[in-house]
This record gives sequence, structure tokens and C-alpha cells, in this order.
Amino acid sequence: MTTATQAQTSSTKPTLAGKVALVTGGTRGIGAAISRRLAADGAELAAGYWRHGEPAEKLLADLTAAYPGRKITLHEGNIGDADDCARVVRDVIDQHGRLDILVNNAGITIDRTVAKMTHEDWLRVISINLSGAFFMAQAALEHMMERGTGRIISVSSVIGETGNIGQANYAASKSGLFGMTKSLARESVFMLARSGKPVGSGTGLTVNAVTPGYIATDMMATIPDKVLDRLRGQIPCGRFGDADEVARVVAFLADDESSYITGQIWSVNGGLDM
Repeated sequence: MTTATQAQTSSTKPTLAGKVALVTGGTRGIGAAISRRLAADGAELAAGYWRHGEPAEKLLADLTAAYPGRKITLHEGNIGDADDCARVVRDVIDQHGRLDILVNNAGITIDRTVAKMTHEDWLRVISINLSGAFFMAQAALEHMMERGTGRIISVSSVIGETGNIGQANYAASKSGLFGMTKSLARESVFMLARSGKPVGSGTGLTVNAVTPGYIATDMMATIPDKVLDRLRGQIPCGRFGDADEVARVVAFLADDESSYITGQIWSVNGGLDM
């Protein structure tokens, strides 16, 4: 895996210097890769997590050592709770003074066929993956609207586009992020114009989503080899993706120079949806 120091060395300039980024679920898997990339690109980082304290503390130690003097913070919160979402955003703004970039990455799976899926299975996945992303965005947008600038990037999934057996709840939650992203993107522009903020100049306020395909993370390590071989065979690029490849797209969308991109869904899936 690319380290934070290596990512910084490969970058020609700190494109996110002076920015504050909050990444939910930002201490493990794809979220950790996003956190490391944004920090490598110069951002102050606020990494969200829930219950898994050990990887959170390791990320904090790694990034603090890699970027001495840079403010790196951890924020524990339950994304499935609207009040907790608002609290986390307030805490980040209180500690960092501002919030420029929100990455909605936190997500869970509870896989069962429709016949076996309980009401709680359905509601829990929707509450974390979709409702939580909305409540985080709602709290962040209030602050970003006042400043007239910001970036909101949600991490969806190719499953939201294709569906999958045993994942009706997960697919619905990830597909829901598409409509949420486009609606928030339109509403942000509308509200900025209505409030007299300049639209069409500056860095803007954009809302986008990224849809990873099958990414080689710890979660995939539990899948039997036969199943992995079958999945790999479905991918035109012939391999699973790396979390850093998703992080690279998130960092691109977070850049001020990406201000002409909003309401878009960016696929990072090796051509799986072709």
C-alpha cells in the first residue's frame, strides 16, 4: 500500500493546502486510503470512525508523524444518528475553524436474500449508508453555504448500479446516493444564487459521487477464492481495484480546479459496468 509519505512525494504540489477535510469511516479500508491521500495533498484531516479505536489511533499516529505541525483529528460518531452527524460536523468546525471538504464514505453491509432480510437489516443499512450521508451533508452544507464554497463527495458502489443477489438493502442505499448527489448539487447552486453569493466564479460549491467496483480491502479477504476468481473474471481490466485508485479520484474532485464538475457520478470499477 502507498504510504502517506510516498503519496506526498508523488504529488507535484499540495493541491489541498489550507483545506479542512472530514472523511466519515475514514480510518479503515477505502476511507483510510482517502484520508491518507487528502492529507498527502496538503489538507488538515478530520477522520470519522465508530467503535474501532485501534485503526483510528494508528492512522492518527501515522499521519501526525508524516506531517508534523499539521492538524489531524479523530471524531467518533454514529452516522446512523442524525444528531450525532450534526455533532461531528460541529466538532470538526470547532477544532479546525472551518470545513471545506466532506467525504461521505462510512458504510455497512448486512447481506441476506429478500426472503430472509429482516426489517432491521433493511433499516440499519439504509440509515448508515444513505440517511447518514444525507445528515452529514445537511450539516456541512449549512456551513459551506455561509462561506459560499465547499466540496461534498459521497462514496457509492457499483452495486448501486448493477444490483446484487443478497444485497437489496445495500444496493438501494448506494443507488440512493446518486439521486441525493444530483439533487444536492442543483440545490446548492440554487441556494447560493438566492443568497447573493457569486455563482460561476471562484471555487464554487460542488457535490459529486464516486462508485468503486471490487476493491482489494480487508473486507474482500473473507471471500472464498472461488468466488474471487469468478468476480475477477467479470472485470474487463482483469483485476481488483486498489483503494488508492479510489482515493485519487476523490482528491481530484476535492481540488479547487474541479469547480466545473458537479452532480456527477464517477465510476472506478475496471469497466465492470460497461
